[in-house]
Amino acid sequence: MIVGTQMRAARAALNWSIDDLAERSGVSSRTIMRLEAVDGIPPGRTQTLSEIEAALVAGGIEFIGTPEEGPGIRLWPRKAPSGI
Repeated sequence: MIVGTQMRAARAALNWSIDDLAERSGVSSRTIMRLEAVDGIPPGRTQTLSEIEAALVAGGIEFIGTPEEGPGIRLWPRKAPSGI
């Protein structure tokens, strides 16, 4: 499960605003702000956190560590579109 700190770091690494993440995940901006404000595992529906995590992973983020020890992110390089 991702933690609020990872969500904030992932958005920053992708240069996404809260609204960008909301659009990509289908989760409201207000909910994202509430979840990101938590340093540990945010309270909320598992499905909501999974939708946010999936959007960030699709953007090129890998979540590393565990919520208890060393949660972090890794940004994978974007692949060039084929045919270029």
